Amino acid sequence: MAMESSAESPVPVRTVAQKIGEWVGRLGRVWIDGQLTEIVRRPGTNRVFFVLRDPAADVSLRAMASRQLVESLDVQFVEGARVVVWAKPDFYVGRGTLQLNALDIRPVGVGELLARIERLRRMLAAEGLFAADRKRALPFLPRRIGLVCGRASAAEHDVLENARRRWPAVEFRIEAVAVQGPYAAAEVTEAVRRLEADRDVEVIVIARGGGSVEDLLPFSDEALLRAVADCFTPIVSAIGHEQDNPLLDLVADVRASTPTDAGKLIVPDVGEEQRRIAQLRDRARRCVVARLDREAQGLAALRARPVLARPERDIGRRDDEVADLVARARRCLAAALDRGGDDVTHLLARVRSLSPSATLERGYAIVQDADGRVLQSADETAPDADLAIRLATGKLAARVTAVHHDAH
Repeated sequence: MAMESSAESPVPVRTVAQKIGEWVGRLGRVWIDGQLTEIVRRPGTNRVFFVLRDPAADVSLRAMASRQLVESLDVQFVEGARVVVWAKPDFYVGRGTLQLNALDIRPVGVGELLARIERLRRMLAAEGLFAADRKRALPFLPRRIGLVCGRASAAEHDVLENARRRWPAVEFRIEAVAVQGPYAAAEVTEAVRRLEADRDVEVIVIARGGGSVEDLLPFSDEALLRAVADCFTPIVSAIGHEQDNPLLDLVADVRASTPTDAGKLIVPDVGEEQRRIAQLRDRARRCVVARLDREAQGLAALRARPVLARPERDIGRRDDEVADLVARARRCLAAALDRGGDDVTHLLARVRSLSPSATLERGYAIVQDADGRVLQSADETAPDADLAIRLATGKLAARVTAVHHDAH
């Protein structure tokens, strides 16, 4: 129930603190899963103070336990250990602080950790975070490479040494973080986000040397895995050795078996690229030389043809052909003229044979009256009519003295 208060009738601090204590007390005893941090054993006291941190989020609660309870544990009570605590939340009114009073502490074994990792793996796989179609390819030659690793670690040395040996001009932006312990997951996550915000970084490598299952737990942290999945920059996971398989290997775009292998994956080998360029140059040169050889052979074949080797022979042959054609044309023309002359002679003979002059030459005459009309019958004239008689040679003028009609 909300407390009734106003600006005119405020509630004292002690009352609010008492109410908070009452509300916290209603929670009762609860089992809590967390990671141990900030363990303090104060001399002269029977208490051990520590902070119980949620490894999947930046949330923590202060707690305390009796020294006898801590010393009775079968495993070491050290920072970074995963434990399950049965505790009762207590709110101290005098200091206004909340603290867990641990009644029982049970360490989480490797088997339980692996079971939790397996449950997380199945959940992320169902969400598609491991799908192959979301994996991004590494650029051929990145401008800058982001490296998340331990401070002055062997993993850092392996990545830098192998990458620079392959491509001496490669540029790195190094984010040195804790790679094991209670704060490792959070620091690695923040480092990845800083590198993702840098537009010059084209590849991010997360590297760490080998270790136990507990040491590699930060790289199976859900918050880190989701941060990696949200990155647009390709991520290379180089955690542990070949046999180590944190969940980061499944979410990352590329998995390197070791930090040394990561240095070989992110940049090309300058010597190999030079050899490849030399091979391509030689191949191009051979192709050009072969093309020139083929064209030279074709040109030589063209030049070897008779028409180009001895062009005068073709000209002489063509000259002979032209002479033959001219002679043939002349013969054809002469024959055509002869035939035409014969035809003209025949036609002339026919015309002459049909000509009235030829008839007159045989003794016939043409009689015309005074109007020039040719007479064909005696009935067409009368006595004393003037007539003109045309012979083969010359004309005669005559007058009709009598007209005689043929008897039929």
